[in-house]
Amino acid sequence: MESSRAARRNHRARPSRRRPLLYTALATVAVVGGTAAGTVYVKAQAHSGPVSSAAPSASASASASGSGEATVEPVAQPAVDYDALLAKAMQAVTPAGNQKVSVAVLDVDSGESATYGSAAYDTASIVKVDILAALLLQAQDAGRQLTATQKSYATTMIENSDNNSATALWNIIGTADGLDAANKTFGLTGTKGGDGPLWGLTQTTAADQLTLLQQVFGDDSKLSPASKSYLQGLMGKIEADQQWGVSAVADGSQWRLKNGWLARSTTGLWDVNSIGRVTAPDGHEYLIAVLSKGSTTQNKGITLIEAAAKAGVAAFAASDSSTSASASATD
Repeated sequence: MESSRAARRNHRARPSRRRPLLYTALATVAVVGGTAAGTVYVKAQAHSGPVSSAAPSASASASASGSGEATVEPVAQPAVDYDALLAKAMQAVTPAGNQKVSVAVLDVDSGESATYGSAAYDTASIVKVDILAALLLQAQDAGRQLTATQKSYATTMIENSDNNSATALWNIIGTADGLDAANKTFGLTGTKGGDGPLWGLTQTTAADQLTLLQQVFGDDSKLSPASKSYLQGLMGKIEADQQWGVSAVADGSQWRLKNGWLARSTTGLWDVNSIGRVTAPDGHEYLIAVLSKGSTTQNKGITLIEAAAKAGVAAFAASDSSTSASASATD
């Protein structure tokens, strides 16, 4: 059975019963943005000729040729509000007590993304991906490779979540100033490095972590292919007892991730986070970032973020189903 994306690609324009126009008007329609309430903003740029007032506003019309061929009028698919779909899917996730959660998801196949929640959270150990990305960027800019010692720190920091290795590399990149400078280059706008040696208290948002994941896994990245491959490789070798979080929605071992967990001394409550790339059982690839705080135990935090990751993927599955149904209805 074809996927909904294939159905959309194979959808063909239908002949119109309208009389041919005397002038041609082709409009390029692009969705600029949407709100969680479902409002969609659209812009159109006329390429040639005056636009007839009788032309449909949501489709492009072309005049008949001299041979008398019928006018074609492509049927525009309705814009999808992915933020609204994610918010709906998150209704199935039930934080308890003081728990709060935020999630951001990008469907690698379509390039569409959605975010639920905009608040800042402590990074805990997910910042270790950011620390290594900053180190690799600095090495690229200086035209050098990582030293053997730096590679050793990087391996234990990512694969084993070793804190001493993270502290060593935090100091090498220039602590918060070095991290913030790299993040400016990467395009992160809501992340601020922790004070002094407190890299685990770096503040970030789910949307920013999704941006960071695009730097690690995407084509449009400030990191070189070699740097991305190196970081991705480490994220695929996480030790067995840390293979939770976004991997809950992966097809077997088809994941690359980094988790973070921290019991706050002031409250005794847990920050539990997870970021990474997964391949779902349906074959679609997703970048997912889930942040949480306020759990009474680490396990309760893990349960919460795994439920949020599943909701994130479910939102895109719901979009595929509704779009497929719409395409079928017009065929």
